[in-house]
Amino acid sequence: METRVAVIALIVEDSSRAEIINGILHEYGERIIARMGVPYKKKGINIISVAVDADTDTIGALSGKLGMIKGVSAKTVYSKL
Repeated sequence: METRVAVIALIVEDSSRAEIINGILHEYGERIIARMGVPYKKKGINIISVAVDADTDTIGALSGKLGMIKGVSAKTVYSKL
């Protein structure tokens, strides 16, 4: 199956959701290339970027699950390759 590289950007406004986020990311661990989290204390939010290599259905499912968490916004950018 053909895969694509994408980055899922998360803005976490409710840090109590971290365990849920980490659980979902663990489910997709074999597809995750890298992840970076940055706390932005001035605004009281966390910014997370997750680089993935997977088929578009898997990327969409991961992004959708993360975006459905209350207090979390998710957007995905796909590579053209």
